[in-house]
Amino acid sequence: MRIVVTGKRGQVASALRERAVPGVEIVALGRPEFDLADRASVVGAFDRLGCDVVVNAAAYTAVDKAEAEPEAAMRVNADGAAHVAEAAARLNVPLIHLSTDYVFDGSLDRPYRETDATGPTGAYGRSKLAGERRIAEIHPRCAILRTAWVYSPFGANFVRTMLRLAETRAEVGVVADQRGNPTSALDIAEALLPVARRLIEDSSPAPTGVFHMAGAGEASWADLAEATFAIAARRGWPRPKLRRIATADHPTAARRPDNSRLDTAKFASVYGFSLPEWTKSLPACVERLLDAALSSES
Repeated sequence: MRIVVTGKRGQVASALRERAVPGVEIVALGRPEFDLADRASVVGAFDRLGCDVVVNAAAYTAVDKAEAEPEAAMRVNADGAAHVAEAAARLNVPLIHLSTDYVFDGSLDRPYRETDATGPTGAYGRSKLAGERRIAEIHPRCAILRTAWVYSPFGANFVRTMLRLAETRAEVGVVADQRGNPTSALDIAEALLPVARRLIEDSSPAPTGVFHMAGAGEASWADLAEATFAIAARRGWPRPKLRRIATADHPTAARRPDNSRLDTAKFASVYGFSLPEWTKSLPACVERLLDAALSSES
């Protein structure tokens, strides 16, 4: 199985390359040779490469910056997604598109289901929702997977940031009134392989459409930080005091959903498995980040 994945420097593409098994070839595309916002670049690249499945993991993810440049977010997350969908449709291969919890406004008092009304509160969420809709119009053989709070040993993410802050601060304030599903990019990558196979082998509509796929269990950002600090402290890493703060105490350009929890029952029912509990996946990620940090110091 040959999978072409966009966003080669991103967390999911990096994890997918690492988690590839015998018989699976991962081809990652990204800048500068591949420009998601350029239709000719996207279509031409896929026509040349060919594949069995496309994974669109590339995105404009600068949530706060998107408030100042919403057009740039739309070019990548909506127009770019449409270009990838067109390229996959031309090849007549399935498309897996990664989306986000930010398509919701966070006002519900329970985890969001796929049938719940969307209502993004910021430019990033609006651009990702527009991408979902463009894809659905262009390519029927598509699984749109909404995930949340992604962390990994690769690239910039919340867990890496917490470890860096622990080195330099005696106290760290972290938002405690936003809740979601911390999700390991390595778990996402492992899930993408059976999803891809199902889309290839099952021509029915069942594996297509919108699904919520995120780590099991829920947490606040402060809970995730506390767990990260505790794991790192066992390796002798500095452990700062955690100060639990309100969203109002940490203003940002973009408003984050208070409730980012995703109900993954539909995904589990259709695909037959769920992602692991976040507390089980976090330690391995923290250990790898610490190993990398310590080796760079030696």
